[in-house]
Amino acid sequence: MERKSVTIRDVAREAGVSVATVSRYLNNSGYIGKASEEKIKKVMELLDYKPNEIARGLAKKKTNSIALIIPDIKNPFFPELVVAIEDVAKSKGYSLILVNAEHEELQNNTFWRTFQNRYVDGFIIASFQFSDKMRDELKGLNIPFVKIDRAADGDSYNSIEVDNYMGAKLATEHLIEIGCKKIAHVSGLPISKPVIERMNGFVDTIRAHSPDKEILTYEGDFSLDSGMKVTKQILEEHEDVDGIFLGNDLMALGSLKQLQLLKKKVPEDIAIIGFDGIQLTQMVEPEISTIQQPIYEIGVKATTNLIDLIENKSTELMKMVLDVQLVKRGSTVGFRGNRE
Repeated sequence: MERKSVTIRDVAREAGVSVATVSRYLNNSGYIGKASEEKIKKVMELLDYKPNEIARGLAKKKTNSIALIIPDIKNPFFPELVVAIEDVAKSKGYSLILVNAEHEELQNNTFWRTFQNRYVDGFIIASFQFSDKMRDELKGLNIPFVKIDRAADGDSYNSIEVDNYMGAKLATEHLIEIGCKKIAHVSGLPISKPVIERMNGFVDTIRAHSPDKEILTYEGDFSLDSGMKVTKQILEEHEDVDGIFLGNDLMALGSLKQLQLLKKKVPEDIAIIGFDGIQLTQMVEPEISTIQQPIYEIGVKATTNLIDLIENKSTELMKMVLDVQLVKRGSTVGFRGNRE
């Protein structure tokens, strides 16, 4: 016969105290006499009583859980970010809820109220463009949150981003330095700060080196398929393009695939470089040059800051901009181009 679970009422009856007294003991709230405390502790050990942590959390309106909201779990950038966030959360006694959501969902107040009803203690929100409606919904919940990759001047929330403008400048200058004469840039959808900053870094660098040169910018959507599609379009419209800077590594992987299908040699004929530093860029041939974000560090700093906010250890507004690094690999090293 299956053993019946021990309840808080069983503990109270055996200890000769009220259920409310046991509840105060479990939640460490309110006064309990020393004698009653010892009785409750002894009975819990005798009955092998295990408190329901979820129920305790709901009683205190705190569940030691944080939600990470991302736009595309298929993008390898985000699983790498999840590893860092989960490492820190576990080390501090928090569980992680992973939510893959569309931008439109975040505009709906029902989406956010669901988390409030579940007493999620905080949010990390990665790579979403904030609308005024979304910002108001979040502030109305009165739940701490940290934004990744979408910092903005003047906003009164904690955020972490990288120096996207400098990263684009490093990528473009690298293509120029190896001898590329006609360079195109494939951006993401130009509705967010990182995309616009990367595009501006590219445009400003081309103009600084060659003020009269045509500026070639194309729009992708950060997917592998768009990297393939836009690369084909670039070469159909400008067959003499010999360098492509893609706004993220996933599009760079798509670009490499398309160039190989078109029988173009990388990097001998065309050099390509991405942005992010995901591990997949080292698993193809040639390996793809990239602007490496400190993905793990971003996750660590975001989670540490969020938990400090949850536990009232920090009230100072955090706006952090981290450096990026140029990583030169086979997709650019060895470029020959037109040597005439």
